[in-house]
Amino acid sequence: MRGKLLPLAGLYLVQGLPYGLQSGLLPVLLRAGGLSLTRVGLTKVLYAPWLFKLVWAPLVGTRGSPRAWLTLSTAALGLVCGLLAALPPAEGGQADLPVTVAGLLLLLNLGAAVQDVALDTLAMQLLEPAELGPGNTVQVVSYKLGSVLAGGGLLALVPTLSWPQLFLLLAATYWLAAALAWATPALRQLPSPQPSELPPHTLHLLQDLLAVSGTLWTAGFVLTYKLGEQGASSLFPLLLLDRGLSAPELGLWNSVGAVACSIAGSSLGGALLSGHRKLLPLLRSVLQFRLGGLACQTTLLFYLDTPWARLDPGTVLRGAVLLSLCLQHFLGGLVTTATFTLMMCCSQLAPSALQATHYSLLATLELLGKLLLGTLAGALADSLGLHLCFSLFLALSAIPILYLSLAPRALA
Repeated sequence: MRGKLLPLAGLYLVQGLPYGLQSGLLPVLLRAGGLSLTRVGLTKVLYAPWLFKLVWAPLVGTRGSPRAWLTLSTAALGLVCGLLAALPPAEGGQADLPVTVAGLLLLLNLGAAVQDVALDTLAMQLLEPAELGPGNTVQVVSYKLGSVLAGGGLLALVPTLSWPQLFLLLAATYWLAAALAWATPALRQLPSPQPSELPPHTLHLLQDLLAVSGTLWTAGFVLTYKLGEQGASSLFPLLLLDRGLSAPELGLWNSVGAVACSIAGSSLGGALLSGHRKLLPLLRSVLQFRLGGLACQTTLLFYLDTPWARLDPGTVLRGAVLLSLCLQHFLGGLVTTATFTLMMCCSQLAPSALQATHYSLLATLELLGKLLLGTLAGALADSLGLHLCFSLFLALSAIPILYLSLAPRALA
C-alpha cells in the first residue's frame, strides 16, 4: 500500500499549491505591486473553471488515460508558472491587473481543475475498498500541507525571492510532479478505458450519474453535512475579534493552529478507518462529537454576551474560546476525511467510464454546500441576531446525524 500512498501524497501536496498560491501568496504580491484592494479582490473571479469541472470530467474519464491527463495538466501548470515568472506586475500604483497576467491566472485555474479530476480518478482506480480510509487521509492532509506551503511558506520567502524567482520555483515543482505522475510504477499499471466502456454522448449523462446506487442520498449528505460547521467557523473568529482578542493572536490560532488541528483530525480519521471501523457508524460518531463541540462553542458565545465576560490574557474564558476554535477544526478534519471516503465509495459503484464525472459531481456539490453558509453567515447574523443564528447552526449540524439513518444499503 505504501507504493500507492507515497506518490498520491506527493501529487495531492502539489494539487494544494494553487489554492494556497491564490488565497495567500498572490493577493500579497499583487497588492505589493500596486493593485488596489478592489482589483485584488476581483481576481477571485478567476476561480471560475472550478465550477465547470463536470464539463471536462467525462473527457478525463473516457479519452486517454487519467495518468496522461494528470501528467499533461501538471506540466501545463509548470508552463503557466514559467510564463508568469516573465510577467511580474509593474510597480507604482497600477490600476489594473494586466490582461496577459489575468489570462495566465485563468489558465492556471483551468489546469488545476483538470489536474484535480485526473488525480481523483487515478485514486479511485488505484485504491482498494480497504485502502480508501488511508488514501483519503493522504488526500486531505497532503492537500492542506500544499496549501500552507504555497500560501504561508512561499510568503515567508517574499522578502528574499522576487516574483520571477517564486514562479520559477513553482514551475520546477510542477515539472518534477509531472515526471512523478508519469514514471510512478503504481500509476503506470492502471488500465486505460476501453472503447466499449465509453458512455454515449447524450443529454442523459446526468440521469446516468444519478442512477448510480446511493448517489441521490450521498448528494444530499455532502450538500448539508458542513452547513452548521461552516456558518459557525465563518463567524466565531470575527466575534472574538469584536470582543477584544487581538488580530495577531487570532490570526495565529485561526490559521496555523486551525490547520494543525484539522490535519490531526484528518489523520485520526484515516487511522480509525484503517482499523477496519465501519464507515457510516464512524461518521455518525464524529458528527455527534462535532455537534457537542459546536454546542459548547455556542454556550461560550452566549456567555461572551454577558456584561461580566472578559477575554483578558491568562483568563480561563480566553483559553476556553481558543480551545473550542481548535476543537471544531479538529472535529471538522475528522468529518471531512470520513465524508471524502464515503464519496469515493459511492463513485466506485459507478461504471469505470463514469467514475471521474460521478466524483466530480459529488465534489462540486460538497463545495457548494460549504460555500452556501460561509457566504450567508454574516447576513444571517445581522438579520436574526447571534443567539438565533448560532441556534440555527446547531440545528443544521444535527440534520446530517438524522440523515444517516436513511443511508442506502449499498453504502453500509
